[in-house]
Amino acid sequence: MGEALQAFIKANKLEKGMDRVNVKEAWVKLMGNGVNNYTTGVELRNETLFVSLSSSVLREELSHGKSKIVTMLNEELGKELIKKLVLR
Repeated sequence: MGEALQAFIKANKLEKGMDRVNVKEAWVKLMGNGVNNYTTGVELRNETLFVSLSSSVLREELSHGKSKIVTMLNEELGKELIKKLVLR
């Protein structure tokens, strides 16, 4: 069943849309409630993840660990989708 679904997704070129959904889910799962309460948007464009935060203090704190966040998200996704993280 899983293989048939993957084949359908590939055949209909739906991978990018699925990746966008999976990135949002991975962000929610990995960052936890504390960060998610201040997250107003998560968007994957090309290989850049744009995350909108309502707290400037949190944005500053997260900016110190951008590379680690990218690594954790890519590991959760099982492939290297994200090359750059932009916090805004």
